Amino acid sequence: SVNIVAFGNERDGFSEDNQQPSLIWSYLGRSALISQIESSLSASHVGNPVFTEYQACVFGNVRLVVHDCPVWDIFDSDWYTSCRLIGGADIIVIKYSVNDKTSFQELKDSYVPMVKKALNHCSVPVIISAIGVRKNVPCTCPLCTSDRRSCVTTSEGVQLAKELGATYLELHTLNDFYIQKYFGGVLEYFMIQSLNQKSSEKMKKRKKTQKCHRVQPPQLEQPEKMPILKGEASHYNADLHNLLCCCQCADVAFYPEDLSTGVEAHKIILCSVSHLFMLLFGVKSPSDAHDASLMQLAQRLFVVEAGDAFPSSPRGVPPCVPPVRVVVKDSVFCSCLPDILHFIYSGAFQWERLEEDIKKKLKDPDKTEHVLEKVKCILKTPGKLNTTKDCRSHQMKRLYNTSLRLFFNTPVLADVIFKIQGATVPAHRAVLVARCEVMAAMFNGNYLEANSVLVPVYGVSKDTFLSFLEYLYTDSCCPASILQAMSLLICAEMYQVMRLQHICELYIITQLQSMPSRELASTSLSIVSLLKKAKFHNSDCLSTWLLHFIATNYLIFSQKPEFQELSVEERNFVEMHRWPSNLYLKQLADYRNYIHSQKCHCTVM
Repeated sequence: SVNIVAFGNERDGFSEDNQQPSLIWSYLGRSALISQIESSLSASHVGNPVFTEYQACVFGNVRLVVHDCPVWDIFDSDWYTSCRLIGGADIIVIKYSVNDKTSFQELKDSYVPMVKKALNHCSVPVIISAIGVRKNVPCTCPLCTSDRRSCVTTSEGVQLAKELGATYLELHTLNDFYIQKYFGGVLEYFMIQSLNQKSSEKMKKRKKTQKCHRVQPPQLEQPEKMPILKGEASHYNADLHNLLCCCQCADVAFYPEDLSTGVEAHKIILCSVSHLFMLLFGVKSPSDAHDASLMQLAQRLFVVEAGDAFPSSPRGVPPCVPPVRVVVKDSVFCSCLPDILHFIYSGAFQWERLEEDIKKKLKDPDKTEHVLEKVKCILKTPGKLNTTKDCRSHQMKRLYNTSLRLFFNTPVLADVIFKIQGATVPAHRAVLVARCEVMAAMFNGNYLEANSVLVPVYGVSKDTFLSFLEYLYTDSCCPASILQAMSLLICAEMYQVMRLQHICELYIITQLQSMPSRELASTSLSIVSLLKKAKFHNSDCLSTWLLHFIATNYLIFSQKPEFQELSVEERNFVEMHRWPSNLYLKQLADYRNYIHSQKCHCTVM
């Protein structure tokens, strides 16, 4: 149906022809699209007759309801009825006579704001019809005011239409052309638009209703979040600095020329940071030196003396291997040697702190500059010129994790040899003691290894043990596979190197997460076996993660024979956290049965 509400009187206020048919009645009576017209006089709920109601059929079978309200008093006397009429309207027609300026002004000032309020921003089409031929056209002369207010001009009507967002029509007379072609054409256009909109809304509502009653596919929930594995910060520099503080496995001692007080150190650490110390301790020969001034500096600063006589016996060194005594010729440099060694053992990148410590100790700018220049010459790279800028903390490279690699798995300065699977692996006690508490206890306690050069190793392969030693020397490791990472994890747990254990755990997790489902289903790698090993070797983070991993990939692992190797407790955990859940699979099966029973195509599967 289409509901039309018409407001206003198209007759002149002073016209003697009160029997002139109204615009709405003229259209209904003359239009070829209108049939079965019925009319009745309706009243508001206060009892006063205020509008005429017409009912008819348009476009064959569409019900047309028209409420024609010739007076605007309905907005004053019955606001409820006026709002109800406008709220139910599909089209609103406002009509006035062009020769009744007083009524138009009242319409514009009083009733148009009420209409706008009643519409409340609804998108209802409005037609403003200005009816009649102007009898007293106002003069356009600015000096003449005789007939200025006698009729409504076109511009005033257009301005009113703009305020309401309406369509403006001028009907000079109510003949067939203006009624059927002009006014009727516009009204019928809006009727068609209204019917199309209602049909579209009805279709949407029907589809929504059908969608609500249709069986919906089950929603697959997201899998549970995997446990987060937190890494452990490196304590590489701190380990080596602690080695200097406790002086375990010291194999060199520096003395002043009067041999009063010695400072213990380690050849392997000193040689890893300076080519001068390599020359001093025979790691390099003078013929290998690229810089002759380096050898001259070594001869001016130090004198190496071999002998058993020590003012104090160094701790942690086997009696058969006496430490090397080094006499420092420069007394000022020798007084600052403890600070210089702390600088070297801390990673050799806290240059500002070294400067400050030496200034406080010497309290002489010239002597301070003299010592710092010696340190820069000792630490400089052969063939490169060192400047103060190169020694600043933001420019200094970390020395140990790159330079200690030079001494990994080499017999140079080695003081212990591991025997494993019929092969020998040389190593350095100072590095092992600094980096591994188990080895520190082994080499410094009442154990056979404390005074033995050859140490057998059991329970791990040579490759795994070499990877373990490489981590101790360089603070990094790169396993070649998940199985190698697990073997290295077992070795790290055996020697209680927790950070290496965490690195292996993270590597295993990263590799498994990056494995596609197809590869995971076809791989010969046993995840359950990894789980058993992780639990046996106290890797709680990895074992918990692997259980979640099996539960998240339940459809893959439940088809593998290894799934039966899970314990009852593990199986219960996996079943509880499995993805997708049993409930989802049941709902999916029911939905598939429904789709097949309806003989329709599933849009999801």
